[in-house]
Amino acid sequence: MLPWIQLATATAPGGGTLRLLRRGDEFSIRLQGGNELMNSRLGGSEEALATLALACVAGRPAPRVLIGGLGMGFTLRAAQAVAPADARLVVVEIVPDLVGWAGQHMAAVFGDCLADSRVAVRTRDVGAAIREAAGAFDAILLDVDNGPDGLTRADNDLLYREDGLRSARRALAPGGVLAVWSAAADPAFSKRLSRCGFEVTTRTVRAGRTRSGSRHTIWIAVRP
Repeated sequence: MLPWIQLATATAPGGGTLRLLRRGDEFSIRLQGGNELMNSRLGGSEEALATLALACVAGRPAPRVLIGGLGMGFTLRAAQAVAPADARLVVVEIVPDLVGWAGQHMAAVFGDCLADSRVAVRTRDVGAAIREAAGAFDAILLDVDNGPDGLTRADNDLLYREDGLRSARRALAPGGVLAVWSAAADPAFSKRLSRCGFEVTTRTVRAGRTRSGSRHTIWIAVRP
């Protein structure tokens, strides 16, 4: 088996060190210490995050979509595949190096998706972007941690607390959807979403694109 080769490292503001590794044509982004955040062969659940969320707002003219976390671009590319030509897809990534990796080390993974005229990439804290918005988005897609807690950086905890969820609700247009990705189920988070005024559905999806392998959780929370 080919060995993993470290290509680059980056530090999340207020968080840990991220490592980009490659083995043949496979890429992995891990926290220092070994916890894998994403893998180029396992993007099925990240793609489902986009398709499930955008299905909730299908038919809206010029939908505005906020994607929290660039990662390896799985969520973005899935959104591009189903979003109409007049959509606006805003990707917010707090680690500038990840945006650089997309065009350099992982160019084969990303292709030309960032050149799409519907896409804007913002290097900032997605929590701040949400708090500043008021009815600005039809969908908010969050894939910035391995679940509803601040794994990569402690400040991300604010996204999943009740005040953060209420900010997300205010940032959505009526009938808009907040979709959150997680590596595991969390019943307490479902209840928190409901307390904050969302109509909540939990979906379990495969990590990959086959019927085997691990399962991940996606919350679809609609603002009435």
